[in-house]
Amino acid sequence: MEKLEKFFHIKERGSNIRTEIMAGITTFFAMVYILMVNAGMFADPFGDGTNVLGVSYGAIYIATSISAVIGTLLIGLLANLPLAQASGMGLNAFFVYTACVTFGLTYANALVLILIDGIVFILLTATGLRKKIFSAIPDAVRTAIPAGIGLFIAFLGLQNAGLVVGDSSTCVNLASFNLLKENAWASIMPMLVTVLALIAIAVMSKRNVRGAVLWGILGGAVLYYVLGFTVPGFYGSLSITMESPFAAFGAFFSEAFGKVFTEGFDFSAYIAAHGVSNLILTIATTSLAFCMVDMFDTLGTLYGACARGNMLDENGDVPNMDRAMLADAIATTTGAVCGTSTVTTFVESSSGVAEGGRTGFAAITTAILFFIAMFLSPIAQLIPSCATAAALIYVGVLMMACVKNIDWNEITTAVPAFLTMAMMPFTYNISYGIAFGLISYVIIHVFSGKAKEVTAATWVVMALFLAMLLLTH
Repeated sequence: MEKLEKFFHIKERGSNIRTEIMAGITTFFAMVYILMVNAGMFADPFGDGTNVLGVSYGAIYIATSISAVIGTLLIGLLANLPLAQASGMGLNAFFVYTACVTFGLTYANALVLILIDGIVFILLTATGLRKKIFSAIPDAVRTAIPAGIGLFIAFLGLQNAGLVVGDSSTCVNLASFNLLKENAWASIMPMLVTVLALIAIAVMSKRNVRGAVLWGILGGAVLYYVLGFTVPGFYGSLSITMESPFAAFGAFFSEAFGKVFTEGFDFSAYIAAHGVSNLILTIATTSLAFCMVDMFDTLGTLYGACARGNMLDENGDVPNMDRAMLADAIATTTGAVCGTSTVTTFVESSSGVAEGGRTGFAAITTAILFFIAMFLSPIAQLIPSCATAAALIYVGVLMMACVKNIDWNEITTAVPAFLTMAMMPFTYNISYGIAFGLISYVIIHVFSGKAKEVTAATWVVMALFLAMLLLTH
């Protein structure tokens, strides 16, 4: 134990081993859904049983698990940060629905773009350019990033709980709580669990109960299954089965692992259908989109999570940022080899930080649990999304604290900061929030006679964002 404390500087950062373990467990439960969601998205993109990509659920489940284990271990050991990595939400949808379904690239072809993404990031990290790019983001935007991420993950939580639903006229709406509707309690019960779990987390936090977020998740899960007795047919509808992990590993090695090399560089089918020039443009613009989204999702999440935990250094920078970014780059490259989409630092890691995680030992704990989850996938499925949703919403509340540091009376600061925060949840993408905040910052300063305050690096980054929006979205 003493060696662990010295290696991770646990006491130095005001933490202890128990707190780090609790934080790691909390982060795992908050983001373990990615194993099921990612596998389902690849194997059955439209939910109708059609295997468009030609890869099975088991193969992607294992690919997602392995890349999560490697990425999380790397960020814990190299950067000593209490964060976790896995195939990024949004990026996986872009891979499946845009690169493969819309553009017509094969599953293996699209993996080549992920490989390019990882290699480019390794080069940018090795040269120090990636950190300089983040430093080019003005303070107005940087300060707003944690709040934007907080709104984004709270929105994810509200959706996972079923509290916020799609609406044809307004895009989103509040789910119905009308008990007079037929079978209404079956849909209301999970939402009630989320609300009660959220309140319980808040009360326990106010009373300084250690592990409040984790206990809220576990308590919500227990309440969900207890209330299940009040829902007709609830237990009959549960489809939790213990499938042999060896079958999933077999599918992984035959369908996913190494496909980027054995089949990925064969673009003959795409060329026959669209031509060489179209292929070049598609690879260039799609690779740019993956790179930009991955870069700023990771940078934004690193900054947001560390700011929430008061872990930024005296210069307001993420500690060991270069190592953290290298871990992300290596994990993305590993993900391409394993057969999954871009691996990135998860915003849900903030739940572990909120639980008190301050070192890489929390990340090691999360990585160990991801490894175990490879063999015990039904166990992860026992934690309902309505329980983890409460944790995401609560963390969203905590991450709003930074808004007090924004000068809302200075319009050149207020507008970019607001757009940064608003566009993240509204576009379901962290990078787009940073893009709109940065672009508005530059334009407002130019036409306000403050063009000299915009650095050359900020101009370059803005140009990259414009290219991403104009050429790839």
